[in-house]
Amino acid sequence: MIKAACHIHSDWSYDGKWSLPDLSREFGRRGYRIIMMTEHDLGFTEARSLQHQEACALASTDNVLVVPGIEYSDAANIVHVLVWGPVPFLGEGVPTMELLKQVKAANGIAVLAHPSRKQAWRRFDPAWREALLGIEIWNRKTDGWAPSCTAASLFEGTSLLPFLGLDFHDRRQFFPLATELDLAPTFSQEELLSCFKAGRYRHLAFGRPFRYGLSRHHAFGLRVAERCRRTLGAMYRSARALRH
Repeated sequence: MIKAACHIHSDWSYDGKWSLPDLSREFGRRGYRIIMMTEHDLGFTEARSLQHQEACALASTDNVLVVPGIEYSDAANIVHVLVWGPVPFLGEGVPTMELLKQVKAANGIAVLAHPSRKQAWRRFDPAWREALLGIEIWNRKTDGWAPSCTAASLFEGTSLLPFLGLDFHDRRQFFPLATELDLAPTFSQEELLSCFKAGRYRHLAFGRPFRYGLSRHHAFGLRVAERCRRTLGAMYRSARALRH
């Protein structure tokens, strides 16, 4: 099994802090062999997308494959879709249904990102299921230490696959979430994408297998920890503000 980190931003994104080589080195040191990049579409063009693909290839090593990808936002910046594969750059603010159709036509992969962010799940169109591969059930940046409470309803009656995403922008967002793929020690990017499409992977949380169906009934402790984390964080920020 090959360990992957999904939903990663570099300084090619307007809000990313780390370079591609730094990401390759640091994630590789933590045992990841695949980094699934998802740069924001803002400021990208087809030419910049091609440059990013070249930069990902240069940042890859014998032990770490850096996979180029784009996180597309709708015009309202509410619905976000992660895209990987042989897809040309599709532009900024593309309507989600149109985006998904183009990704499917190009034989790419599309995953709905962080449905809890800005209540994006409320805008979910069942027609999207025909072109989506999956949905993020746990986005570290949005959901914190526990999986999403809103993603479950979007899976009902579908064959959509669950995804875990770090939504990494800087060092604070390292977290023990990972995806393990059923790949041979030596693999190509095409084999990697085929593995995702076939659902030949499993998730790890805190170093242990994580199954979303199970987590819906047994994530109470994680959600309590997340509430405590947010409360303590707010108290700390308030204390700092008072000192200054």
